[in-house]
Amino acid sequence: MAERSFVEEVKRLRLGAGEVFSGEGILAVTKALLESGVAYIAGYQGSPISHLMDVLADAQDILSEHGIRFENSASEATAAATLAASVNYPLRGAVTFKATVGTNVASDALANLASGGVTGGALIIVGEDYGEGSSIMQERSHAFAMKSQMWLLDPRPNLPSIVQAVKVGFELSEASHTPVMLQLRIRSCHVHGQFVAADNVRPQFTIQEAMENPQRDVSRIVLPPASFVHEQEKITQRWPAAVRFIEERGLNEFFAADADDIGIVVQGGCYNTLIRSLGQLGMADVYGNSQVPLYVMNVAYPLIDSELLRFCEGKRAILLVEEGQPNFVEQNVAAILRQAGSLTALHGKDVLPVAGEYTTAAVLQGARAFLETYGRLEPVPAAPVVRKIIPLVADASFAPITVLADAPSPRLPLDASLQSRPPSFCTGCPERPIFTAVKLVERELGEHHISADIGCHLFSILPPFNLGNTTMGYGLGTAGAAALNVPAGKRAISVMGDGGFWHNGLTSGIANAVFNRSDNLTIVVDNSYTAATGGQDILSSTAQNPTRSTNHAIEKAARGVGANWVKVVRRTYDLKTMMGTLREALTTAEKGPKVLIAQSECMLNKQRRDKPKVRKAIADGKRVVRERFGVDPDTCTGDHSCIRLSGCPSLSIKTNPDPLRTDPVATVLDSCVGCGLCGEVAHAAVLCPSFYRAEIVSNPTRWDRVSERVRGAVIGLLQARAQRRLERYAF
Repeated sequence: MAERSFVEEVKRLRLGAGEVFSGEGILAVTKALLESGVAYIAGYQGSPISHLMDVLADAQDILSEHGIRFENSASEATAAATLAASVNYPLRGAVTFKATVGTNVASDALANLASGGVTGGALIIVGEDYGEGSSIMQERSHAFAMKSQMWLLDPRPNLPSIVQAVKVGFELSEASHTPVMLQLRIRSCHVHGQFVAADNVRPQFTIQEAMENPQRDVSRIVLPPASFVHEQEKITQRWPAAVRFIEERGLNEFFAADADDIGIVVQGGCYNTLIRSLGQLGMADVYGNSQVPLYVMNVAYPLIDSELLRFCEGKRAILLVEEGQPNFVEQNVAAILRQAGSLTALHGKDVLPVAGEYTTAAVLQGARAFLETYGRLEPVPAAPVVRKIIPLVADASFAPITVLADAPSPRLPLDASLQSRPPSFCTGCPERPIFTAVKLVERELGEHHISADIGCHLFSILPPFNLGNTTMGYGLGTAGAAALNVPAGKRAISVMGDGGFWHNGLTSGIANAVFNRSDNLTIVVDNSYTAATGGQDILSSTAQNPTRSTNHAIEKAARGVGANWVKVVRRTYDLKTMMGTLREALTTAEKGPKVLIAQSECMLNKQRRDKPKVRKAIADGKRVVRERFGVDPDTCTGDHSCIRLSGCPSLSIKTNPDPLRTDPVATVLDSCVGCGLCGEVAHAAVLCPSFYRAEIVSNPTRWDRVSERVRGAVIGLLQARAQRRLERYAF
């Protein structure tokens, strides 16, 4: 069950020539693939292209109508290797995954593909997850394109440019016999707009034809001596062919090229940000008409020397807007200008940030400095009375707030002593009790080395759990603790999710642990989906998927590669069972790798499925019972173990109603989904009696109403008797 359904949106993919397509960037990419005559598509989900995989999954009927093979690949390496179909056959193929982590996983296949070259167009659509909103290490796809000499497209973030990039990407690949990377930044993936559609096209050469007429060219296989020839081909044949194609088709764009004797060179993906900045400075209008000459590189690699030199001719200086580091493009441009003897001054990261996301605020500052230097803007007078500049807002459309030395400091919106809540698991997440159990067991057995992994469970490294020593990559939790296997008083603990298990963990983790006779514990968090990437189905998903094979147990796979100690906890919210199984795994005398599979469905997906059903049932007048938990403020001890060992967003504190007690009491907010963990934690930690479970009955029956009246009467009698007893002893 994916995070978002595109069933309605994909209907637009049937639009024909001349019709206007309106929608999101991800949908536009899918439509462009259909219009390009692609024969097969594969990929692995991950931000910011998860929705592309979801769109393709929802559009399988359209793909099938056009004879297009689509696969949800087991990993990025699997997806990249799929492009082997384009090596010997004129099959157009596309794969997609998250960059740069996905590119790293796929690197072996991509490097071999780039070495031998392709016959059919091979397009790698990478979601460039770079910037402060990213969840990964800050690297760029540009380095990989340079390393393997694959051409890198970085189109302007608007639908016509993105669609054009997809189409010419296939053509460029075929013209130069080289795989092409199409870089889609986060904003490009989710930008909305329009373009004029063309007819969808069936592949000119089909997969069936390839299978019935197999072709073989040993010179395309990466083995000596062919591999030595491949390097020469890249430089003497493929590169010149790519440069010719890029120049002849005008893939890079010039705007107001002769309007001034200074100019700006920008990567296509940063174009909108630059125009926004120039607009703030009064140097461009809302339609993108710039007073400053612009050279927009929709092809980020390779650089086209002739175009760059033509743009720089007669210009005193240029500003290069290159997001991220190292400054590959700036170094390349400097070399081109130097070798050509150009006198044009080059500015880049001397006025722009050396590293980090190029937000409008960052580009605005650099562009202002550049334009002031060359007299296009009046310098902002430096005010010696300025004490500091506080960026209270992230949006560059607002100017920073300047504080004068003789003016009072602005009042911060929150008390400086107030601690922010770190990002954590969703309300009711079934992974929370796993790490609660680990914390409670560590109270008995001491702290353990914990090797973390990519996925929602990585939130356990933050408060309130503070677990996890390292994380090495998706499905590499067990491998990350491989060295920590010697006789000792404690066993190392590794964590991986079910998505990571099938992606990489089964072989790199469990099988490797069996082979090397590891004695450590691996916890496999099985929530039925690849929850971290949007809830897509995997082999072990319990849902019945009409186009995929599911319900394959992780337990059987682990035992199949030789693991003997394999335990399954069917309900992670059962804290006592979780603790008991963990304790056994960490203390048993049995040698060999231990695998604990902790199962409960992802609460987000469960709520997405159940809430519409509940709303409909209530609207239809049916009896519906919902569980909620609460805290009795009169009996709350103020220990707050429920919060410290849970961190649930629905748990908070409020003022103690007892005037003689100053400690705040715990309270349960309305966002509670009734998982019951807070009560379990409180009892496991301090035997707290303050938690209660309540049932909210919608559309109650006559029996429900009678029962409620009887319960109310009995409780009233008991309360009255207790009150009389207190009055008897009152002075």
